[in-house]
Amino acid sequence: MFRRAFRSTSIALVSFSLFAGGLTLRAQDDDSHHGRKYKVPPPSATIAVTVVRAYNDKPIADAHVIFHPIEGDKDKGALELKTNEDGKAIIDVIPLGDTVTLQVIADGFQTYGQVYKIDKLNMAMEVRLNRPASQYSTYKNPPADSGSGNGSGNGKHSSPNSPPPDAGSKSAPSDPPSNSSPSQPPPK
Repeated sequence: MFRRAFRSTSIALVSFSLFAGGLTLRAQDDDSHHGRKYKVPPPSATIAVTVVRAYNDKPIADAHVIFHPIEGDKDKGALELKTNEDGKAIIDVIPLGDTVTLQVIADGFQTYGQVYKIDKLNMAMEVRLNRPASQYSTYKNPPADSGSGNGSGNGKHSSPNSPPPDAGSKSAPSDPPSNSSPSQPPPK
């Protein structure tokens, strides 16, 4: 009698657990109102950047290649890589359609920066770095022969409507006033 009661109780318990397990499985399949929904990430582009010297096309190893993804007019952070011995850095996590600012920094070379629109699945970029040039300063006097304004690399900005760079800094020679002595400069 004990066996018969035990057997019927165990059958009832097993059938109840199967029924309850089936409800649990069905609830996991229904994701209409529980938990987070998985969103498929957008397709990402593979970008290969090659960094070389501008004067002899040899690769630059250990150059910092920095990607700044831009959303609207805000920088969303930075992704930084270093180039290998062949001067290459490859990244494959930037979504297609994004705009990025590419910045390349290497010891002994000018910093490079350019804005790119990521519009292809596979992109290859070559960056040619120059040696640093002397800095331009507005506090230094221009060379004596640079007053021609022909744009020969003197670093001055001129437009057709702007006065010459030296206009206003020198006054036209005039006769000294009669009440000043010749040893004193004319008043300004």
